[in-house]
Amino acid sequence: MNSAIAFGQLAEFSFSEKVHKFQEVKAGAQLEHVFEFENTGNEPLIITKYDVDCTCTKAEYSKEPIMPGAKSNIKISFDTTGKMGWQYRKIELNANTKKNPSIIEIRVKVNE
Repeated sequence: MNSAIAFGQLAEFSFSEKVHKFQEVKAGAQLEHVFEFENTGNEPLIITKYDVDCTCTKAEYSKEPIMPGAKSNIKISFDTTGKMGWQYRKIELNANTKKNPSIIEIRVKVNE
């Protein structure tokens, strides 16, 4: 067993918001939002991957470790082409955190 885990030394996401709701948009809009966070754990935070249900949603984040106390962000982009009505997209972030995966979410109502 990894000694860092045995002693509870893990990184931890602390987001300023976990859910972002966009204003209503017309189908075809390209949306972006930046989720800011701080590593409030006691180990460098390393994001290993993210999972989404649809290729219309992408995430960009630092591949470098985020040191304890440091801030960083995750940029989410969402392509509304071919979408109608309320859209909910969960982004699962896999990292060396106690709660894994961590989830952030975007919501938007798409009109014609």
